[in-house]
Amino acid sequence: MVEEIEKIREIERSEKEKIQEKIKLRREKEKVDEFEKFIVECPECGSHALVHDYERAELVCSDCGLVIDENFIDQGPEWRAFDHDQRMKRSRVGAPMTYTIHDKGLSTMIDWRNRDSYGKTISSKNRAQLYRLRKWQRRIRVSNATERNLAFALSELDRMASALGLSRNVRETAAVIYRKAVDKNLIRGRSIEGVAAAALYAACRQCNVPRTLDEIAEVSRVSRKEIGRTYRFVSRELALKLMPTSPIDYIPRFCSGLSLKGEVQAKGIEILRQAAEKELTSGRGPTGVAAAAIYIASILCGDRRTQREVADVAGVTEVTIRNRYKELAEELGIEIIL
Repeated sequence: MVEEIEKIREIERSEKEKIQEKIKLRREKEKVDEFEKFIVECPECGSHALVHDYERAELVCSDCGLVIDENFIDQGPEWRAFDHDQRMKRSRVGAPMTYTIHDKGLSTMIDWRNRDSYGKTISSKNRAQLYRLRKWQRRIRVSNATERNLAFALSELDRMASALGLSRNVRETAAVIYRKAVDKNLIRGRSIEGVAAAALYAACRQCNVPRTLDEIAEVSRVSRKEIGRTYRFVSRELALKLMPTSPIDYIPRFCSGLSLKGEVQAKGIEILRQAAEKELTSGRGPTGVAAAAIYIASILCGDRRTQREVADVAGVTEVTIRNRYKELAEELGIEIIL
């Protein structure tokens, strides 16, 4: 067992050297970027059209041709790659740092494929040793209860984000919000799943990717009421500045779910902008107003959908759509022929 731990430590040391090299390159690039921030215009003609000539290692003004800087370092790789596989094979650094992993992705991981660094299959007599190394590697990655809880919460965040089809920036934002909540000791007395769901909802609001509390509750293991309560508490304690969700943000997603044309989407956005000018959207649920605008736009553009179809996609009732579309049609002077 001591030999296995020593081997893991050797792997850790080699990985740390790679990480230190990566940090060094990043710092050099930041120095170059800081230098280039000061050079924003040509001292000869005052032009801002500056071009980097990487073949000659020069910074040139494209208007007058003055060479502003020379012999600067190209921070890019010295090799070329034409597809993803070549890029992965030739890269000599690890994956970028991410907040969605409890150790920020800075630790090593022994892959589940039984192959060495050259891609050759490992012999059967060495597979048992590799299995033990992999097992101890998983154990030493999580050192205490705090890291174990953080790893569970981030895996829960990733699961919910995958179920909702959220992008990478939303996942990173949610992980940062959850880490801030842990640092301020906001998790005590609350369930990990509830705080994780609240962080994901707050991240959706911050990144302008609208998701309702009902949608978050469907993929989480806690109720809608608990998510809402925890979200209000976390946003208040962390001083998150979140603007109210606009009904326009829901239009593209609802139109995609109803397989409507772009013309209907544009018309729905136009109706909502007119309604916002007359303050018809304030104090009303954004999903209901967006669903009513889509229903009106589908009728006006000749690509009609029933209230039941729109209600199923928007997650509201037919009564809500009926009330909202009557208000919009009456105040905006839209004549609808049913």
